[in-house]
Amino acid sequence: MANFVEFFQKGKTFRPKKKFEPGTLRHSLHKQAEASLNSGINLREVVKLPPGENFNDWLAVHVVDFFNRINLIYGTVTDYCLEETCPTMSGGPKFEYLWADGIRYKKPTPLPAPKYVSLLMDWVEAQINNEDIFPVKIDVPFPKNFIPTCKKILTRLFRVFVHVYIHHFDRLVAIGAEAHVNTCYKHFYYFVTEFDIVSQKEFEPLAEMTRKICKENPPQPS
Repeated sequence: MANFVEFFQKGKTFRPKKKFEPGTLRHSLHKQAEASLNSGINLREVVKLPPGENFNDWLAVHVVDFFNRINLIYGTVTDYCLEETCPTMSGGPKFEYLWADGIRYKKPTPLPAPKYVSLLMDWVEAQINNEDIFPVKIDVPFPKNFIPTCKKILTRLFRVFVHVYIHHFDRLVAIGAEAHVNTCYKHFYYFVTEFDIVSQKEFEPLAEMTRKICKENPPQPS
């Protein structure tokens, strides 16, 4: 995981990376989470809320980090994820995702995968940049809709994992990204299941793969 960003930034980033302001609490939490990841400890332990920390801050840090990482992952397949090759935002034949934002798309609408992902990333970026939802200053409380908004963000970002794994896995293998993406996926999966953020039904398209790569780590001999 230590080389995750370096590995993917050799290619293109789908959206500019979001950063935390140095000196802020969330920047410190981000660094703390990053250091834990790089230390190679069990990912199940990495996601747990550090003692004494506020859950909303921990959630905000991870929403932004996952947004950045999934942007990087999708950036590796954008040349292959085209309206001609991916006319629907799907995860195999059984699952199709419809887009609705309550503004331009008031009703759930079928869209080609690249259009769906582009709208999704624009929407997530707008939520993250909205200080009424993601307050920047420590003395400004999180709004009541903060956790529901984060749940919606992470649920929708998970669908990018689904599409990339099911429709573009050969591309990940071809560029040697499989292990990096698997680690990112495990980190995401352990986080959202630790805090019950994404509904279990969302995991159905990747259920078999999840069982394989997110199984419990075997105990180490003493």
